[in-house]
Amino acid sequence: MPELPEVETVKETLKLKVLHKKIKEVRVLYPKMIEYPSVDEFKRILKGKELEDIERRGKWLLFSFGEYTLLGHLRMEGKFFLKSHREEVNKHEHVVFEFTDGTELRYQDTRKFGRMYLYKTEDLYDRKPLNELGLEPWDDHLNTQYLLNKYKKKRLPIKSVLLDQSIITGIGNIYADEILFLSHLNPLTPCMDLTQKDCENIIQNTQNVLERAIQLGGTTIRSYESSQGVHGLFQNELFVHGKEGENCPECGSEIVKIKVGGRGTYYCKKCQRKKAKRRKK
Repeated sequence: MPELPEVETVKETLKLKVLHKKIKEVRVLYPKMIEYPSVDEFKRILKGKELEDIERRGKWLLFSFGEYTLLGHLRMEGKFFLKSHREEVNKHEHVVFEFTDGTELRYQDTRKFGRMYLYKTEDLYDRKPLNELGLEPWDDHLNTQYLLNKYKKKRLPIKSVLLDQSIITGIGNIYADEILFLSHLNPLTPCMDLTQKDCENIIQNTQNVLERAIQLGGTTIRSYESSQGVHGLFQNELFVHGKEGENCPECGSEIVKIKVGGRGTYYCKKCQRKKAKRRKK
């Protein structure tokens, strides 16, 4: 699933290709992808609108059409492609935005998990899903006290809670593993056992890892091919994720894989040794 750096990369790439294009028609070939409003209303509202900007909130793309904003989530396999109207629509392209210049922005999703909402812009942050999201990694309000308050009553392992989009939004499975490795935290550590220093490390490493991943176009980006300028080079800088059986880059111990909350989790048993007792804050 694309995480914050991948969605940021998609956003910036799309901005170079589709800003200020005007929609001629919208075709919805898989109606279940439109969560709100009705498909007919979705198409009616967007017809004739100009795409003014594209933003990101967490893992959501925000397509601004002035009075209205379209929210899109790529989920597992979602991709956007800009094509000519002359190209045949393939069976996995489910929403087609026809522009007046003869090009089309097509949303392709082999697993059909992607979802779209179209809201009035003034209501955007008061409705699901955006009103359920936590802080962005670079939000000034993301500080140690914020995390301590969120974590203090949680017995869940820190790996699971890092994936909770209502606390910090945008972190997914890959980057959670990297953040915990750099923070020297065992992924099974209960949140309530984290110290102020642990929270400082989580914040700093979250920002550093995501910033670097954005610079390199993400990790396993699939929404664009390399010929479109996106390479996903951060996969070459991963320390532990996907490295089961390899040597830890810090101590040389073997990297292991376990399941935490149903998610494959990679870590170094030596560098990320689990504390035996709860530590006082």
